[in-house]
Amino acid sequence: MEPQYRIRNWSEYNAGLKQRGSLTFWLEESVLEQWVIEELSGKPGASVFYSDLAIQTMATVKAVYRLAGRQCQGFLESIFQLMGIDLPVPDHSTLSRRLGHLSIELPVLPKEGARHVVVDSTGVKVYGEGEWKTRQHGVSKRRTWRKLHLGVDEATGEILAAVATTNDFHDGEVLNDVLEAIDEPIEQVSTDGAYDHRHCYDEIAAQGAKAVIPPRQDAVIWQHGNCKGNPHPRDENLRHIRKHGRKRWKQDSGYHRRSIAETTMFRLKTILGGNLSARKFDNQAVELFIKCAALNRMIQIAKPNSYKVEA
Repeated sequence: MEPQYRIRNWSEYNAGLKQRGSLTFWLEESVLEQWVIEELSGKPGASVFYSDLAIQTMATVKAVYRLAGRQCQGFLESIFQLMGIDLPVPDHSTLSRRLGHLSIELPVLPKEGARHVVVDSTGVKVYGEGEWKTRQHGVSKRRTWRKLHLGVDEATGEILAAVATTNDFHDGEVLNDVLEAIDEPIEQVSTDGAYDHRHCYDEIAAQGAKAVIPPRQDAVIWQHGNCKGNPHPRDENLRHIRKHGRKRWKQDSGYHRRSIAETTMFRLKTILGGNLSARKFDNQAVELFIKCAALNRMIQIAKPNSYKVEA
């Protein structure tokens, strides 16, 4: 029988869920003041008219409401008209041209102490045949996807770091990029078995963190007891598994909290979709980062506080 959970803060969480779907918009005066850039750049070529903030705002609306470029332009124009804002809206081609040059900062609430980071990756579809054709005729060479690698705070569920790659990158190759994108101290890094490589342990150790990675089923000791130096963390995990079993090791090490990363992937695809509309890789990466930023803001509005119901 699967465990049952109940939510302690249901009224607060229920109100937050309704707020996520609200069509009430507000724009600070500082945003309106920075919407367009009046000064000329003085450089060859046309000067930039819309600020990066304006492009990011439009891209966020496009991602949250799953709008195509032209529909997003019309949506924002109608919002500005209803709000009595006399400002132009970037057209869809300007959004596409500027999107890949944006620098997206993930909104994360400050927290005392070091963080327990759970790392995982997921595939996001770019283009290709639908699911029905794939089942009937197999996967063709035109079907492809991008990989999104996330570092998630185990306690808050916020995305601390996001890295986008093509589908030919192994998960372990990107771990260091994810960890280096996190400025705050890290206490523990939990990942799945795909990160069971020497360099992954070294990269986690360089952050001063504890590595919780399940060794492979056929794993052997890397550094025996008669070797000089401290025991390798992976060997310590492997010895614990051999003595107490893999299930007990997962409980003692807090490995089960790694599922928070999978929950984040599920929320991202359920709320914001599992497809990318952009064609160029840089645009696709920024589109993913904007979705991560929007997801952080949503979980900051309301997060369920659940507890396990004893049988």
